[in-house]
Amino acid sequence: MRLGFGLMCKAPRPGLSKTRLAASLGAEAAVGLARALLLDSAALLRTLADAAHAPCIAFHAPADAAGEMAALLPGWEMRAQPWGDLGARMGAALDHLFARGAQGAVLIGADAPTLPRALLELLCSALARGADAALIPAYDGGYCALGAARPVPAVLAGMPWSTPGLMEATRQAAEAAGLRLAVLAPWHDVDAAEDLDLLRLTLRGLAPAGLSPLPPWPAHATRIALGASVDLRLG
Repeated sequence: MRLGFGLMCKAPRPGLSKTRLAASLGAEAAVGLARALLLDSAALLRTLADAAHAPCIAFHAPADAAGEMAALLPGWEMRAQPWGDLGARMGAALDHLFARGAQGAVLIGADAPTLPRALLELLCSALARGADAALIPAYDGGYCALGAARPVPAVLAGMPWSTPGLMEATRQAAEAAGLRLAVLAPWHDVDAAEDLDLLRLTLRGLAPAGLSPLPPWPAHATRIALGASVDLRLG
């Protein structure tokens, strides 16, 4: 199966990325951590794309961020996200990957820097085995990654984005549409200060009960930025 890979991402700018973290860490530390999350998520996805001999596409927001994103992600293709909610933007990203000839598409965000590579490989395998869509659930009730063997508007339109009910709503929508949905073991993302303790655990390879036991991505940039953010907060 010929796969396409996309990273849904925001430019690491004050007031745009990780605003909930900024409330506790401060704007400078939050932007630094957002940049690190982006770099580690990109490095993870790049390893999969390189193994599949596929390009990496950064679907970025805002639209005027192409230059700064290209500087952060050299060698990546840049494509601006359209207006609309997250479902519309993810749908446009999938459409673009399929229009380029992909037989399956994988989208991740830039906020799960320790997401195990092996878990993403299982996501790809689920598509190859016949799933219409595959998900890696997030600890907070959303999901960290989406795989699709074709456009799947049924699981993207009208979803309760950024709420604990997203994963269950997606399951229900897939069932109603007759989609074969593969749901893998969960992982966690980083949105707010309360997520940092869990991030520290997974950076140490100590995934708590309920998360996948697979080895986490090493996330070197996040390790450095997380230490710096703590120093800034204490200072």
